[in-house]
Amino acid sequence: MPSRDQAAELVQRIRKYSVADEVEVIIYHTRNALTRFANNVIHQNLAEENVAVSVRTAFAGRTARATTNKIDDEGLQRVVEASERLAKVQHADPDLLPMPDAREGSRSVRTIPSRHFERTAALTPELRAEMVRSIVAVAEKHRLTAAGIVSNSETAEGIFNCRGLSTWHTQTAAEISITMLGADSSGWQKAGSPDVDTLDAGALAVTAARKAVEAARPREIPPGKYTVILEPAAVLDLVGFMFYDFGGLAILDRRSFLNDRVGTQLFGKNINIWDDVAHPLQSGSPFDGEGIGRQKVHLVENGVVRRLVFARGTAARMLRSEVKDKVGPIEPTGHGFPLPNEVGEAPMNIVFGVTDKPKTVDEMVASTERGILVTRLWYIREVDPYEKIVTGMTRDGTFYVEGGTIRHGLRNFRFNESLIHMLANVEAMGIPVRASGEESFDMVVPAMQVSDFNFTEVTKF
Repeated sequence: MPSRDQAAELVQRIRKYSVADEVEVIIYHTRNALTRFANNVIHQNLAEENVAVSVRTAFAGRTARATTNKIDDEGLQRVVEASERLAKVQHADPDLLPMPDAREGSRSVRTIPSRHFERTAALTPELRAEMVRSIVAVAEKHRLTAAGIVSNSETAEGIFNCRGLSTWHTQTAAEISITMLGADSSGWQKAGSPDVDTLDAGALAVTAARKAVEAARPREIPPGKYTVILEPAAVLDLVGFMFYDFGGLAILDRRSFLNDRVGTQLFGKNINIWDDVAHPLQSGSPFDGEGIGRQKVHLVENGVVRRLVFARGTAARMLRSEVKDKVGPIEPTGHGFPLPNEVGEAPMNIVFGVTDKPKTVDEMVASTERGILVTRLWYIREVDPYEKIVTGMTRDGTFYVEGGTIRHGLRNFRFNESLIHMLANVEAMGIPVRASGEESFDMVVPAMQVSDFNFTEVTKF
């Protein structure tokens, strides 16, 4: 991977080609490798390495970006020229701020735990194959068929601009996803971490296999409102649909379900949510798409939405808006995306608070007279943006609970549920863990026991 000094030298080469008022350069260097398996055999190994250089130029309120992966002198000159040509034909944006200087960028950057692990970066195809071997051994023991992936990556990312701002972050990531297939059932587990040594392929396989075995010969029960026990992956994929609404630009555009609701009791009093890039179970860089340090922001306090996140430009616009007194504290929080963009900002390091009396999933099951245990959800889509009603289906381990015991597997359900209603009816939560799903980014979330969850239709599998 390139060093920070090497990246800075590349930036100096870029700047000499530009005649713009301001220049910003984002550099990404990634190495990705993946082993894919199905039918209990490995069928694909791949590896990819790429360097991307993204240049934003600005002329008197007009800005544009161009990106290349050609980093010779000709390639760099061409990407600068492309950015400048695009910028010059834009309409001037009266809200565009000057690029941040080194002082503005550095004063709020927080110290985070190291997220680069040599063991993860050095994971070879042979080592990934050994992890697959342990997964397949579990599948064959239970006469199941395993499919999934084992992957690892290494990333370096930096943002540099003409006003002296200079940021740099390196990180590794590893991921294991397992689906166990039986004749009429399936089980699933997935986990990701910067440190591959925290992942246990064999343990994940055992859990996925147990779910597939216990879900065999699924039965059908009528749709309706049930107490539901959502494992962390299911919680993550549901709540992930609401966090882009916590950005200031979403409020200004009136496309957020939080419009006219900041400061109100929206969820249950047991719901506390932070955005915290420095949390030990989180991942990602300590700065945003403009190089501003990511602050810890207490978004929801005892069920009340207290704060939003802001990019620099959005905060300035919000302070001039008619709703400036209705959205809580307004300041840049380091949650913006690279400019120009139409999204603005969003919290990307979500952490749920620990409830006073956390329960395990087994304890939630034991306290449920009649309900449904859900391993994961998929094919989730938004139905009503303001009430945050989403629909989707259960998958890979859905179980009927009666009298405090898991009785049998169930045919999967389609659901229609408001996330506002769901988070207002959480009866119990577990200890938050780092969770991975398929519909949203990784978060630190708990399992949840929720009353009156609305299942609308039974599927045929």
